[in-house]
Amino acid sequence: MRHFISSLLLLSGCLTSAAVFAAPQVEFKTTMGNFVVDLDSVKAPKTSANFLAYVNSGFYNGTIFHRVIDGFMIQGGGFTSDLNQKPTNPPVVSEAQNGLKNQTYTIAMARTSDPDSATAQFFINVKDNEGLNFPNAMGSGYTVFGKVISGTQTIDAIRKIPTMTAPAPRMGRMADVPSKTVTIESATVLK
Repeated sequence: MRHFISSLLLLSGCLTSAAVFAAPQVEFKTTMGNFVVDLDSVKAPKTSANFLAYVNSGFYNGTIFHRVIDGFMIQGGGFTSDLNQKPTNPPVVSEAQNGLKNQTYTIAMARTSDPDSATAQFFINVKDNEGLNFPNAMGSGYTVFGKVISGTQTIDAIRKIPTMTAPAPRMGRMADVPSKTVTIESATVLK
């Protein structure tokens, strides 16, 4: 009986390890360096699937980090270098109640005031942003769906770029636009 229980525990541990290693990973190559994101497709299945659909279609290639706020987050995945917004697929339903927190180097979906409005844009937290977690003051929070597992030095370099307000007519007057363009050259699924 002991041998049987030990075997079950060992098998359970192997299956758990396999599940942990089966998480999709995406490598971003940018003009400031590379980074890899590990997705949590168990706790954020719809968001991860939405994100992977954009990655696999090549949508993120050539987009920029268009909003950078040091001490808060860096945001990208929706605009071209001339600040034109790319057309997107329909929004994904919020999964902000999944228990994942907006902690340093986690990746989350950007959205409007509507919790179910996230499409392609994402942000990477550069500090623990407890005010973005579910529930927050507005009740909804922002969906975290993964974490940067390598290349945090690239994230730190991007967050330190000085920013400016982009002049009209491009999306009105966009604030917090990096003064140096940071382009996502490619986003590729590693596994």
